[in-house]
Amino acid sequence: MRGGVLAAAILLLPLAAEARPARCTTTDDGTYPCDFQPTDQAGSFRISAPGKPTFLVNVEEPGRASAFVTLGPRNVSLPGVYVRSEADPACWVSDATRARICVR
Repeated sequence: MRGGVLAAAILLLPLAAEARPARCTTTDDGTYPCDFQPTDQAGSFRISAPGKPTFLVNVEEPGRASAFVTLGPRNVSLPGVYVRSEADPACWVSDATRARICVR
């Protein structure tokens, strides 16, 4: 019986990480409809939309993350540490450039 429960859990795992519709705002691209996809249990995520760059925010510890933008086949690191905004918790802000990545 335990094997059946494990198999069911493995089959359901991808459903938890599926992209879902959201509203994204980035400093360079403005506000637009996007797909939000959680990538781990720590709060890391990926956002993507047709005609817009794909961003990946990797939470390293609560309230602090590194961010990347996908350019062609490469993920390029964005400058600074991204800190969760206290004024708007939907946003992550670079401590180096003040660039924002927000998801609602």
